[in-house]
Amino acid sequence: MESVNELVTILPAIIIGFAGLLVMMLDAYIENVRLVFRTTTLFTLGALGIAINDMFGHSGEAFYGLITYGGTAAFGAVLVLIGTLVTVILSRDYLEKTGSHIAEVYSMILFGTFGMLILVSANNLVTLFLGIETMSICLYVLAGLVKNEKKGVEAALKYFLLGAFSTGFLLYGMALLYGASGSTFLTDIATLDDKGMIYWAGVALLLVGFFFKISAVPFHMWTPDVYQGAPTTITAYMATASKSAAFVAFIFVLSRALPEARAEWGDVIWLFSILTMVIGNVLALVQDNVKRMLAYSSIAHAGYILIGLAAGTDAAYSAVLFYLFAYTLMNLGAFGIVAYYEWHKGLDFTEVKNYAGLGFKQPVMGVLMSIFLFSMVGIPPFAGFIGKYRVFAAAVDEGLISLVVVGVLASAASVYYYLRVLINLYMHESDPGITLIRPGVLYSATLIILAALTIYFGVKPGDLTNLLGSFKGISY
Repeated sequence: MESVNELVTILPAIIIGFAGLLVMMLDAYIENVRLVFRTTTLFTLGALGIAINDMFGHSGEAFYGLITYGGTAAFGAVLVLIGTLVTVILSRDYLEKTGSHIAEVYSMILFGTFGMLILVSANNLVTLFLGIETMSICLYVLAGLVKNEKKGVEAALKYFLLGAFSTGFLLYGMALLYGASGSTFLTDIATLDDKGMIYWAGVALLLVGFFFKISAVPFHMWTPDVYQGAPTTITAYMATASKSAAFVAFIFVLSRALPEARAEWGDVIWLFSILTMVIGNVLALVQDNVKRMLAYSSIAHAGYILIGLAAGTDAAYSAVLFYLFAYTLMNLGAFGIVAYYEWHKGLDFTEVKNYAGLGFKQPVMGVLMSIFLFSMVGIPPFAGFIGKYRVFAAAVDEGLISLVVVGVLASAASVYYYLRVLINLYMHESDPGITLIRPGVLYSATLIILAALTIYFGVKPGDLTNLLGSFKGISY
C-alpha cells in the first residue's frame, strides 16, 4: 500500500512517461499524426491538472528520500507541463504548415518532459543526473528534428557536443561532492562540517554544469545557434520548460545541499548574474534575426533570475518562481507569434525588418506580440514587471544594491531591441503583395490565453504570490 501511495506522488511523471510510450506505439501501428497529437494533448492536460492540485496538497519525500513532492516541486512540474502543453498545441499547425509534421516529435517532447519532471523533484544527485540527462538527450534530438535543414543539424550537433562536455563537469562535481560527504542526498551534503578542497571543487564543477543548462554567460555559446536552427515551437519548449526545470533544480541544490556555503556561492552567482545580464542584452541589441534576438533575450532573463538566487532567501526563491511563471507565459507567446509568421512559405520572416507593417495585416497577432514584448521589458501592468520587481526587491532586502542597479539598467537597455520589433510591426509600411494566412482557432486561442494570463497576473499577482510564499524552507 505504501508503494502505491508513493507512486501517486509522481503521478504526473508516470502519466507523461506512459503517454510517450503510447504515442510511439500509435505512430508505429496506426500512423495517424492527428491521433498522436490528440493523445499527447489529452495526457499532458491531465498531468497538468494533477500537478496543479499537488501544489495545494501535502509536501514531503518519497522513494527513500530520492524525490520530493508538493510545494516547489509541484510548482516546477506545473511550469514544465504548461510549456509542454503549449508547445504541443502550437507545434501541430507550425509543423504542418512548414512541411515537418512527424509524429516522432510528440514522443520526444513527452520523454523530455518526463526527464524534466524527475529533475524538478530530485532530492539526490543521482536522481538529479537522471532527470537532466533524460531531458538533454531528447532536446538534442528535437533540435535537429528537420533533417534537411542544415542549420538544424548543425545546431543539434553543437548542442550535443557542448552538452556532453557540460555533463562531464556536472558529473565530476557530483562525484567530488559524494567523495567529500559520503552521500548523494542533498540534505546529507548540507551537514558536512569539514569542507576541504574536494568539497569546493565539487561545488565549482556542479555550478558550471548548471550555468550551462540555464545559458549563463560565458556558458551560453550554444544558445543563439540552437534557438535559431531548431523549429521555432521547439525553441519555445527549450527556452521555457527546460530552463524552468533547470532553475527549480538549481534552487533545490542551493537551498538543500549548499545552504552553509551561501556566502561563497552567493558571490559567484553575483558575478555571473552581472555578466549574463550585460552581455545578453548587449548582444541582443545588434541582432537582426528575431530568433537570435529572443535567444540573447532569454540569456539576459537568466541573468535577472540569478539575482534572486544570489540573494539566497526564501523570499528570493519565491520571487524566482514567480519570475519563471511570467517568463514561461511571455516567451511561449512571443515564440508562438514568430512561429506563426514562419508558416508562410516563400516569405522570410526571420529578420526584424521583414515584420514591417504586419501588425495591420493580422491585428490580433500584432496586439498579442505587443503584450508579450512589453511584459519582457518589464512594463506594468504585465506579469513580467511583477516578476522583475519581486526579484529586485528580494535582492535589495539582502543588501545587493549594486546588482539590482545593474539589473535595472540592463532591463532599460532591453527596451531598444524589443520595441524595434513593434516599430517595424506598426510604423513601417508593409509589402502590399504579402498576404498572411489566418491562424487556426486552437492556435489563436492558445496565444490569447497566454496573453490574458500575462495581463491577469500582472494586475492581480496576489493569489500566486501568496501560494509561492507558503512554500516555506523551499526544501519541499
